[in-house]
Amino acid sequence: MQETHECYIFVANLHALTSVRNKVELERQTLDVVIDYLAIGIDPQKTVLYKQSDVPQVTELSWIFNCITTMPYLMRAHAFKDAEAKNKEIDVGTFDYPLLMAADILIQDANIVPTGKDQKQHVEIARDTAEKFNRIFGETFVLPESYISENVAVIPGIDGQKMSKSYNNTISLFAEDTEIEKAVMSIVTDSGSGVPMHVYNIHKLFKDNDSLDKLYQEKKGKYKDLKEALADDIKTFIAPLREKRRALASDISSIKKILTEGGEKATQRAEVKMNDVRMKVGI
Repeated sequence: MQETHECYIFVANLHALTSVRNKVELERQTLDVVIDYLAIGIDPQKTVLYKQSDVPQVTELSWIFNCITTMPYLMRAHAFKDAEAKNKEIDVGTFDYPLLMAADILIQDANIVPTGKDQKQHVEIARDTAEKFNRIFGETFVLPESYISENVAVIPGIDGQKMSKSYNNTISLFAEDTEIEKAVMSIVTDSGSGVPMHVYNIHKLFKDNDSLDKLYQEKKGKYKDLKEALADDIKTFIAPLREKRRALASDISSIKKILTEGGEKATQRAEVKMNDVRMKVGI
């Protein structure tokens, strides 16, 4: 999308504070995410790449959104309902983070937000918040739309559920070959049909349907062969990304420079929007 759109991509290090409470760990993970983005092809010459915390206007705007949003409305958020169902002790940040996310989106006048199917609600909350602010204070915010790429709307994990670190069912994007082989060989296979659908559904991410259908027909019932074919395709895909990531990680000063420059651009744009917001609300 960076070839066709003006893209703003940030590392959500303020959101991360709901679970990461260690300075060194947070700094490391922040840089890791940026290196990941660059390794998979995000180009800082085409995309504004920045840290969420480098745009303080976002937290200012989220407070204003807090003041026009009711608790019953936020209690409908999936993350809150999930945490409540598990009887977790819920911190205010976890309860409130959809509004911080809304501020991230709306402060940059985003028209579209790429998202997975399970994250669509967050864009809907941003739209609702924008509509409410516009109704109270006058036309200010663009109403964003979700952009869900159908082929990756939900990424299947090795157990057949949605791929998630929370479920411990992932295949790491920069995994070594032995890790890939181990993960693929542990994919849950359904018996009876001769076609291991969990394997097939992951394989679809790496090969076209015609090639896959031919392969899975030839190897019907040969689960080990099909898993080995999937492992080979994943290794072929990941190898160049892994090498690029290693090169990027060896020059942290350049990574920090990219973040600084991106933060400056994102802040300039956010300040223009916040000046308008402040004037309209009377602060």
